[in-house]
Amino acid sequence: MEPVVAPRTSWTFVTNHARILAMILRDPESRLRDLADGCGLTERAAGAIVRDLETAGYLTRVRRGRRNHYEITPGTLFRHPAEGYHEVANLLHLLVDLDPRAAATGPPSGAVSPMPPPAARPPSRDIGV
Repeated sequence: MEPVVAPRTSWTFVTNHARILAMILRDPESRLRDLADGCGLTERAAGAIVRDLETAGYLTRVRRGRRNHYEITPGTLFRHPAEGYHEVANLLHLLVDLDPRAAATGPPSGAVSPMPPPAARPPSRDIGV
């Protein structure tokens, strides 16, 4: 009998940057503490990611009283040239739909434009997964 080999590293397909953007789409008034808890990060790391996203133009932050209110910037594209012609909103909507809470609370209230109808989207490529 061959020994069971553990995975070399623990990794995921979705980055913490994408997770935090999806969490903000679900709740634009999320606290850094909530974002950090949702991703298994420290508040400092979550804050750094929010600053990255704000600096890169993916979201804006407005102070309302003692809370921050975030808005996802519509029409932003992926940064890597291989995906650069796709809108980030498409991935965010997928991630929000994967959240079991999304079914109970309805559609997100963030500022991302809805996905275009299928006829307006470029054809997808079957990658055999």
